[in-house]
Amino acid sequence: VQVAGDGPTGVTFAERFEPDLVVLDLMLPGLDGLEVCRQIQKDRHVPVMMLTARDDETDLVIGLAVGADDYLTKPFSMRELVARVQALLRRLDALAGVGPAKTLRLDEDIEIEPEARRVRQHGEVVHLTPTEFDLLVGLAERPGKVLTRERLLVDVWGYRDGSGARSVDSHVRSVRRKLGDDAIRTVHGIGYAMGDLAEGPR
Repeated sequence: VQVAGDGPTGVTFAERFEPDLVVLDLMLPGLDGLEVCRQIQKDRHVPVMMLTARDDETDLVIGLAVGADDYLTKPFSMRELVARVQALLRRLDALAGVGPAKTLRLDEDIEIEPEARRVRQHGEVVHLTPTEFDLLVGLAERPGKVLTRERLLVDVWGYRDGSGARSVDSHVRSVRRKLGDDAIRTVHGIGYAMGDLAEGPR
């Protein structure tokens, strides 16, 4: 573990040590966490767990947009932080060779290649963070099935946490910004779904 006390040092350490994961405070001297996240993501995707003392949804959405994979709002327990980090690392360890070989298609415009972890829209590659990709695949593999936020937290994030529903909502919004509002459907009062919902609740 390497510890940086300010934003510029964090960027330098990320370049020097190529970490497996970064726990990043949003409020840092020198450079704030959002700018640090942007800079360390320039050349390669680095999994980021963002910490914030602010409960401002705009900050959280921006954090996800610049490449954060998950976030915790202060105050939090060290046990919760460790559990979140372990869940994220487990997902990263499982990336190689997971998922079905087939290509998943959404509305003829979006193609998902689970083994290559690649998404194309109108033939163009769309960059998604690992968490955004796992969320998209989790829904696309079960077209028409409505998944609750709690189910998605277990399947994608790897933990149960009542307060984690906001993380699901934020990542859904992030995927919609990249792929369009119709990429993921909201089933009000229940959760999210993809594909034809003619047989299910709307």
